[in-house]
Amino acid sequence: MTAPLNYRHLYYFWVVAKEGGMARAAARLDMAVQTVSAQVRLLEQALGHVLFKPAGRGIALTEAGLAAMALADQIFQIGEQLPGAVRDAATGGGLRLAVGISDGLPKLVVRNLLQPALQDPRVRLLCHEDEFDRLLADLALHRLDVVLSDHAAPPNPNLRLYGHKLGEAPMGWYAPVELARKCRKPFPGSLNDLPVLLPTHHAAVRPRLDQWFEREGLRPRIAGEFEDSALLASFGRSGMGAFPASRWSREELLQDKRLRLLGETPEVEEHFHLISAERRIQHPLVQQLLHAPH
Repeated sequence: MTAPLNYRHLYYFWVVAKEGGMARAAARLDMAVQTVSAQVRLLEQALGHVLFKPAGRGIALTEAGLAAMALADQIFQIGEQLPGAVRDAATGGGLRLAVGISDGLPKLVVRNLLQPALQDPRVRLLCHEDEFDRLLADLALHRLDVVLSDHAAPPNPNLRLYGHKLGEAPMGWYAPVELARKCRKPFPGSLNDLPVLLPTHHAAVRPRLDQWFEREGLRPRIAGEFEDSALLASFGRSGMGAFPASRWSREELLQDKRLRLLGETPEVEEHFHLISAERRIQHPLVQQLLHAPH
């Protein structure tokens, strides 16, 4: 039977790797260099592999050390969350749900996607917006409970992530009322008469929009491209041009009397995905998101 891992030895190794040397680690730990070095050697003996190698005047991680460091990072980052999680549970702080929002995902639909988990009055929601790849890294390290995106989970076995399609919605085209009145042709030909605002190619739906333009023989004048969908809609509302948005955003957009729906494109859909990390015990709120009808 394998002996249990000594987490104190692992912690000393982790600090040495973080600090880049025995002396700096010893100073941080307020310990003698010889003591820290001995603890790391004990870990190496337990694992059966050398974790550090000489590098110039210092040391560097071996391949085995890199693998150990990747897991040690996860272990101690999760450990940092323990006091807060225990405190919240003990004080009735509710169910914490940390959600990563991909910067290419339309913000107008995020609330709809999260609504099934918000029915519980105990929910404490934390939303983090960032680039898709960074969010996946945070999810793999369990800094996030789930990621919402317009992209599917990439086929990367090292990340051990699971993708779930939450749904799709056809795109509609909206324009400021004053611009819509100037259209000489019915939709979609009217887009040739208007300045158009589009998501950048950062968004998964952009190639589908470009292909639709080609099929319809449209050559719209692109007045602006935006990575942030909320910013795109804001400039559209201000009168800058016509813009696309999913059907899930229709009700909210048409509450603005400055906008008019030009038409819908059922053949161009925006897709919405939920990505979760592999865990033995799944977050109960993530389960609600997965099993809710969309």
